[in-house]
Amino acid sequence: MLGITQPVTSYYFADIIGQFGGLPEGAVMDLPIPTGAEVITATLGQFGQIGFLVLVLAYMGIVAKEKNHGTQIMVLVKPVSYTNYLTAKWAHLLCISLGSYAMGYIAAVYYTFLLIEKMVIADLIYGGIIYGIWIAFVMTVILCLSALLNSTAFVAFAGLGLTVVLSLLSSLTPDLMSLSPAMLTSHSQSLYQTGQVGSGFGLNLAFTLVLIIGILIGTIFLFHKKEIAQHTT
Repeated sequence: MLGITQPVTSYYFADIIGQFGGLPEGAVMDLPIPTGAEVITATLGQFGQIGFLVLVLAYMGIVAKEKNHGTQIMVLVKPVSYTNYLTAKWAHLLCISLGSYAMGYIAAVYYTFLLIEKMVIADLIYGGIIYGIWIAFVMTVILCLSALLNSTAFVAFAGLGLTVVLSLLSSLTPDLMSLSPAMLTSHSQSLYQTGQVGSGFGLNLAFTLVLIIGILIGTIFLFHKKEIAQHTT
């Protein structure tokens, strides 16, 4: 829905304002249609706001709820390791989040081509993959918080808060936050607008991938340690 809405509303924005904006009779709205790069950038902005909100609310209890209800014990008493348990959750998170993102992104590109203008396919694919890595990072953080915390509300608050803080700091102080995972959004936007990623992209990408793997490994270790401590006591 988000992927379809942005290009359609961008194209028909003047008509929508004219019909429902309460303008005086006879007034004419002559607004320029945004470029394809602007539409795709705005679409990713919608994904980063409403999209993340939906995903975080949907998966804030992916592990925390099972811990609170004790249902994870039924799985862990079987020959299922903590690593398999959490990596299965992680794979589930990524399949749903990246799968839904891909469908929305393809819909946005399709309607942008149909209504606005054609864009370079390679830049769209490359930029989409870059932004997808940012989504993977956020989902990994949500899994970590859900595994280590019992309150689903705090998981949502902490996850969304971290996303907002990283995004704000990355936009306000890009030089200081050059390695921040949120800078991937800027690199993808630069790719749409100029055909090139920003400086420092390679280090930013490598650091984000290392963070994702590190957070996942750390989550498994801390979750295992916490569960053993609870059963021992």
